[in-house]
Amino acid sequence: MDSNSFSIEVLYFSDCPSWKQSIEDLHAVLDELALKAQISLTKVDTNTDAETHKFPGSPTIRVNGQDLFPVDLAGYALRCRVYQTPSGLKGTPTREMLKEQISRILK
Repeated sequence: MDSNSFSIEVLYFSDCPSWKQSIEDLHAVLDELALKAQISLTKVDTNTDAETHKFPGSPTIRVNGQDLFPVDLAGYALRCRVYQTPSGLKGTPTREMLKEQISRILK
C-alpha cells in the first residue's frame, strides 16, 4: 500500500471528551512518521447513526476504512470507547499504539 495516499477517519460524539486528544495525538504521530494524511471527522449523533457507521464508541479511528483497534460487539451505540493501554484503560490509545497500528496497516 502506498503510504503517501491514505485516509484517516475519526468517528466521535461530542459528549465524549477523548476524541479531541486523539486528533492531537494523530497529528503528532503523523509528524513523527513523516506521513501526510487527511484526517476527516465523522460526528455520530444518534444510536441509528452508530448502527449505520458500525460505531463501537468515541473515538473510533479508521485508516483506509479499517478500525485501528477492532472490537467484537453485539451492538453499536453512543458511548465513550476505552482502550487497553500499557498503563491501564484509557479514553484514547497512546501515541505509541497509534504509531504501531498505522505502521502495520500501511505495510
